[in-house]
Amino acid sequence: MTASPQGASAPQVPRPAPAAEPPPADSPPARSPYPAPWAGGGPRRLLEACGITRTVGDKRLLDDVSLTLDRGELKVLIGPSGGGKSTLLQCIHFLTPPDSGDVLLDGKSAREMSRRNICLFRREIGMIFQDFNLFDHLTARDNVAVALRRVKGLPKGEAYGRAALELERVGLADKALLYPAQLSGGQKQRVSIARALAMDPKVMLLDEPTSALDPELIGEVLKVIQDLHDGGMTMLMVTHQVGFARHMTHEFLFMEEGRITERGSPGELLREGSGTRTADFCSKLSEIHGRA
Repeated sequence: MTASPQGASAPQVPRPAPAAEPPPADSPPARSPYPAPWAGGGPRRLLEACGITRTVGDKRLLDDVSLTLDRGELKVLIGPSGGGKSTLLQCIHFLTPPDSGDVLLDGKSAREMSRRNICLFRREIGMIFQDFNLFDHLTARDNVAVALRRVKGLPKGEAYGRAALELERVGLADKALLYPAQLSGGQKQRVSIARALAMDPKVMLLDEPTSALDPELIGEVLKVIQDLHDGGMTMLMVTHQVGFARHMTHEFLFMEEGRITERGSPGELLREGSGTRTADFCSKLSEIHGRA
């Protein structure tokens, strides 16, 4: 042992820490499958769409549309077909850049970004489409892993490991090696959700994620969305599943003719006797589903 320099105090030997008690069998996992809700660690506002306008030919699809999303919020867009809901999601994602207006994510303006940075911006916003958009020639695992390899540059083994984790989170661990043709509609949509989650998005945009599904398959996709919400994922969703959405959403945004014409909590807009356009529309949806 090397002697201490003259005059120096002897080094303090730390006492061993007591052994940690094992967690109880029913304790939650150390790492949540989904992002944690906002807990005061930074600005609460996550996404802003400011004055979004989009025109095709002589038709104005979006007319000065603005909305905000705070961290952990779920807001729901409803309204008649052709009202601009899907176009708005595409503009927020910059899949279809708006003619005017801007989208800010964590305070950063998409309008001012270079083309390369726009690609990075879009990676932070997950997009779930109505028709799944899976590659038919790839297995479920490869559909999730392909962007991890080509966009994030992960090695094959690491990408497959992450794909397996995401498929497990959406309840499809046993379907990893099946092709889309071998999956039900609900399973395909869950693969598309797993693919989006694998990119670690800050926000998820869901464009009628259950509209292409048979009624008996809708529940399995809604369960995944419920889990995302419970885990604190920030989401903007277009849906006609109003009965499901009203129990989770912080705000309904009613769109028609390219504008948000009403906005408010389900309690405000759907209250009996409220006379809102939202309540009237939801009542008609209930009648249609009741006859189905």
